[in-house]
Order: sequence, then C-alpha cells, then structure tokens
Amino acid sequence: MGRLDNKVAFITGAGAGIGRTTAELFAREGARVVIAEYDGKTGREAAEAIASANGEAFFVQTDVTDEASVAASIAKTIERFGGLHVLYNNAGGSTMADGPLTEAPIEEFWRAIKLDLFGAWLVSRRGIPEIIKSGGGSVINASSVVGLMGWPGKDAYTASKGAITALTRSMAVEFAPHKVRVNAVAPCVTRTPRVMAQLAASETTQKLAERHLIGLAEPEDVARAALFLASDESARTTGHILAVDSGLTIS
Repeated sequence: MGRLDNKVAFITGAGAGIGRTTAELFAREGARVVIAEYDGKTGREAAEAIASANGEAFFVQTDVTDEASVAASIAKTIERFGGLHVLYNNAGGSTMADGPLTEAPIEEFWRAIKLDLFGAWLVSRRGIPEIIKSGGGSVINASSVVGLMGWPGKDAYTASKGAITALTRSMAVEFAPHKVRVNAVAPCVTRTPRVMAQLAASETTQKLAERHLIGLAEPEDVARAALFLASDESARTTGHILAVDSGLTIS
C-alpha cells in the first residue's frame, strides 16, 4: 500500500528540482500525478520518467500566472483522472537580480510576487473547488526559510515567501470546514542545480549556508516533507509551516 494510493496530485513547477523529485516520490507512493510545468521539455521528461518507472503521470503545460492556462490545466486534470486530492504549489524561485529593496529592480519585485505569490493564489483558486468536490484533501504551498527569518539581499523573494506563509494560515482557516488542509514547506538552501549556482555566486548566501547545522538539504528531504503533508498521516495538521531547514532558523 502506498501512502498516496487513489489520490490525484497536481504539482506546479514539477519539471525539475524539488518539484520533479516530489512528483516522482508521489508516484512511487501510488498517486496519479499531474506535471504542471511551464517548460515543455522538462515537463514531458518528468512525466516520461515516472511512466518508465511504472508510475502514472501526465504533463500539462501550465503558466501559473495566467488564469486561462491554470483553468485549462485543472480542467484537463479532472477530465483525465476524475478528481483532485492534493495540490502542491511548488512553482517559483529567486533570481540573481534580487537584492536590497533600495537596489533591486522594481521588475524583480513584481516577478517574484507574480510567480511565487499570485501563482499559488491563482492555482489554489481553481484547484480548491475540485478538491472539495472530491471530498477534501491537502494543499501544500512552497514557502521558504526566508519567510521565517531575516535574510539579506533578497528583499523581493522574502516579500513573496513571507506572504505565502501568511496566506497559508489564512487559507487553512478558510477551508477547514470543507475538509481541505493547507500547509506549507519552508526549505533552506537545497541542492538543486539552480540554487547551487546562486550559492556559488553569492557571498551572503554562502555565509548563511554555513549555519545549516546538519548540512544543506537535498530535494528528497523537501519532497518527503511534502509527502507527509499530502498523506493522511497529517490528517490533523493544518496551517503549519514545516521548515526543512537543517536547524538554520534556530542557529
């Protein structure tokens, strides 16, 4: 028996990094997985990799910042699998254009807010009604340790992730009567190719990485936290921000 047997999981940004690792883990645990990814190449590759491992997944090209795209992707999910039980708003991320708010380009602020915050808001807006129709389930948002502590040099990104943290708690209260749990994972520096490239280029991030008490996180570490929040094992957990932070927020 898998921990996600008979569940349908919709994962944004699932073509690479934490999203892909989570999609593969969810499939191994019995979920039917929707790879909601903007990049066609990585999205197809992720779905094909799951299928080759005897899992069930399909790719749907999705722009989480576009309402029509999100609506179409959710509709295709229901058409293909007949319901929705788990929604993981994973899409997002910071860039090297970020910086102190006195220096960062205004365009970078709006990029982070639109992708990280509005994307999660919009996908939840379309996905939660389908979860309710399916009898309830789990929404997982991607926050970050930058939304839980002071983190210099990324003021656009911290604004978006701090907002995700607040939104998660509000959504948890809003949708609890409908049997929808809403939680977030808050990773520390995680060994994905994109993050490691930023780590090499940022002295500030390097110094913060040194404060990870038990080493940098692997994508699998974050995926397993998401698995707990997606599964019935967390049936009484809602409004929680689960830090996968290697002790960073207490160091």
